[in-house]
Amino acid sequence: MLSKKDLIENAYANGFADIGFTTAEPFDRHRQFLAAHQKEYGWVKSMGLDLLQGTDPRSILPEAQAIIVLMESYYQKTFPKVLEGHFGRCYLDDDRFTRDGLALRITAFRDYLRKHGIQSKFPGHLPHRMAAARAGLGTFGKNCLFYSRKAARQGSWVLPITLVVDRAFEPDAPSIANGCPAWCRNACIAACPTRALRADGTIEPRKCISYLSYYGEGLTPRELREPMGLYIYGCDRCQNVCPRNAPWMAADLPVNPKAAAMQEDLRLERLLAMDTAYFESRVHPRMFYMPTEQMWRWKMNVARAMGNTRDPKYIEALSTAGAGHADERVRAMTAWALARIGGTDARAAIEKLRQDAAAVVREEAEAALDGLK
Repeated sequence: MLSKKDLIENAYANGFADIGFTTAEPFDRHRQFLAAHQKEYGWVKSMGLDLLQGTDPRSILPEAQAIIVLMESYYQKTFPKVLEGHFGRCYLDDDRFTRDGLALRITAFRDYLRKHGIQSKFPGHLPHRMAAARAGLGTFGKNCLFYSRKAARQGSWVLPITLVVDRAFEPDAPSIANGCPAWCRNACIAACPTRALRADGTIEPRKCISYLSYYGEGLTPRELREPMGLYIYGCDRCQNVCPRNAPWMAADLPVNPKAAAMQEDLRLERLLAMDTAYFESRVHPRMFYMPTEQMWRWKMNVARAMGNTRDPKYIEALSTAGAGHADERVRAMTAWALARIGGTDARAAIEKLRQDAAAVVREEAEAALDGLK
């Protein structure tokens, strides 16, 4: 019969940074929190994730006896600086769609369990971070992220991977606590430009830049465009400023070859001009929260990011998109972005957009011209 020691050795052999064990008891307090905050989290059910159901491991596997939590560090290699400025790091080597890296190692660990008579389920809606804390693998931060006890020099660049199993194992001592040092003056909360992070250690997810970048409804509100900065897909701002992450960010890491190979494909000009074939072959396999029919949101985000660079080199690309893109939300954002950059050429492009047939584009062009005055 497999022991905890056997599983720990296999987890490390498969490249995981840590492993912990907890019971299959329901996450009652987490369920109560979710039930009381359905306005903020209920929308996730429409994405196919029933978070309330996920708080009971036996709804996932009726024979559940324990939860095994594997800790993955996704920031083992550095990413090109230009990509870090536009994309959350966890998406720059995400193989949930391509299944050519982490997915293979999870499969190998589950195969090891199965060969020894242990059934497992790998649920997407179980509270992964809370399970990791209950398994003693680390603590929480004021940014609501999970900080490992071992991986990434105890940083937050980690993904807890939960497996519900039908074999009981002695649970590890829980570490459900906020681990931020008392001397930190809420660096993450102060750094969040959209004020998604709250002083009580919770988050308003619908204000988070990550949420806004891939789930936000319609044309991004004007008051959020400048605060969202250069991010196109995801955000790492609260992690970048965190003193608990400083030791790992100071490490001399090798370059991530997958991310480096993506750099040319993810140039802003190419993203703004991409067609369906380009998106489906070069972008969506790694960053898949927005399907093909929502490619307009990608381009809207790119136009906003171009504007926030304040770099005149993007005027031509924005002018072209504004004049010819089929989606009015993209054309409208190009007007705002051109005004953000400013100059004679930008003004001329906005003047053309003022003649657009769509009211929302004309309104954005008028506002943009007023701003230039």
